Amino acid sequence: MASVDAQSRVLSGMRPTGKLHLGHYHGVLKNWVKLQHEFECFFFIADWHALTTHYEDPHGIENSVWDMVVDWLAAGIDPGSATLFIQSKVPEHAELHLLLSMITPLGWLERVPTYKDQQEKLKEKDLATYGFLGYPLLQSADILMYRAGQVPVGADQVSHIEMTREVARRFNHLYGREPGFEENAQAAMKKMGKKAAKLYQKMRKNYQEQGDAEALETARALIGDQQNISLGDKERLYGYLEGSGKVILPEPQPLLTPESKMPGLDGQKMSKSYGNTISLREEPDVVSEKIRTMQTDPQRVRRTDPGDPAKCPVWQLHEVYSDEQTMDWVQQGCKSAGIGCIECKKPVADAIIEEQRPIRDRALRYEDDPGLVRSIIYDGCDQARDEAKATLDEVRSAIGLGFR
Repeated sequence: MASVDAQSRVLSGMRPTGKLHLGHYHGVLKNWVKLQHEFECFFFIADWHALTTHYEDPHGIENSVWDMVVDWLAAGIDPGSATLFIQSKVPEHAELHLLLSMITPLGWLERVPTYKDQQEKLKEKDLATYGFLGYPLLQSADILMYRAGQVPVGADQVSHIEMTREVARRFNHLYGREPGFEENAQAAMKKMGKKAAKLYQKMRKNYQEQGDAEALETARALIGDQQNISLGDKERLYGYLEGSGKVILPEPQPLLTPESKMPGLDGQKMSKSYGNTISLREEPDVVSEKIRTMQTDPQRVRRTDPGDPAKCPVWQLHEVYSDEQTMDWVQQGCKSAGIGCIECKKPVADAIIEEQRPIRDRALRYEDDPGLVRSIIYDGCDQARDEAKATLDEVRSAIGLGFR
C-alpha cells in the first residue's frame, strides 16, 4: 500500500443545500481555497448526511449537489489541487460506518452535544431515527476513511472530532495487535537503514522509559520522513514507538477555522432559514437592490436625523468589507447626519459586487458545460474510491474479514 502522511491530509465536506451564499464563502470556502495549496485535500458533498434531516423530501438533493459544486469551483477550489467527490458515490463510507458501529458504545453517540441541540432546533421534523443518531459516526467514517490528520471545523464541531479520535483509538486498541506485531515492527525498523533505525531505537527508549515528549515527536517525524517503507510498516513503527499496537486508523486533529463574521441582511447570521442571504453568484443589480433596501438604524427616521452605526445592520457589513478610512467616514457621517443611508450603503454594495466578480466569471465556464462539472466530480470519486478501498482492505484484514 502506498505511504500516506496523515498530518498532510485534510478532509472536509458540506451538505448539499443548493446554491451557496456569502456566509458559506467567508466561513468555509475561502479557507478551503487556502488549504488546498498547503495540504492534500479531500472535499466531499455529504449527500448521505443531507438525508439524516431531509429523508422525507429528498428530491431536491441531486440538483443541490450540482449547484453547490459549481459554487465550489467558482470560488476557486481547484480539482487539480484537491480531490472533489460525492459521498454516496464512494460506498466504502457506508461499509466503514457499519464496521465502526460494531465497536462504538451507544452512549458516545447520545452524548454528542449537537444531537440534542439539533432535535430542539428541528422540532418540526421526526428525528427519532437511527440515521440521525448515527450521523456523528458516519462523520467519523468519512474522516478515518482517508486517514486525514487535519479536519477544519468550527469550535462547535470539535466534539465530533474528539469522538472520531475515541473511535480510532478504540479500533486500534482492539485490532492493532496483529500476530507477530513486534517482529513485524522490528523488521520495518531495519528497512529504515542503520542510522535512522538507531536513532528511532534511542528515541523510543527515551519516550517509553522517561516519558520524553520531545523524543516522541522526533521519532514520529523520523518515521514520517521515510520514503521507502509502506504505510503498513509506518503504522507498525508508530504503534511500536508508543507501546501500543499498529496504528490502523490515525487519530485526526481539529484544524480550527475562524468563526465567520458574515452577517445577513438583517444583522443576524447569514442563513437561508432567515431569508437574509446574498448568493455567491448573485447578479450585481440584485445585490445593489438587496443592500439598498436593507433596514438601518430604526431611530433614524429622516435624512436629517443623526444615527448610531452600532444599531445598524449595514455597519456590520462595513466591518467585513470596508477599510478604516471608509468606516471613519461612515461613523462620522452617520452620527452627524452628514451622509444619508443610501450613501452609506453604496460602498458596501460596490465591495460585494467586486468580490463576486471573479466568482461569477469563473462560474460561467461551468454553468455552460455541466458535462465538465460531472467529469470533475466523477474523476474525484474514482480517486477517492482508490484511497477508500486501500483503507478498507486494511480494516477488513485487521478484523478478520480479509478472506485472501
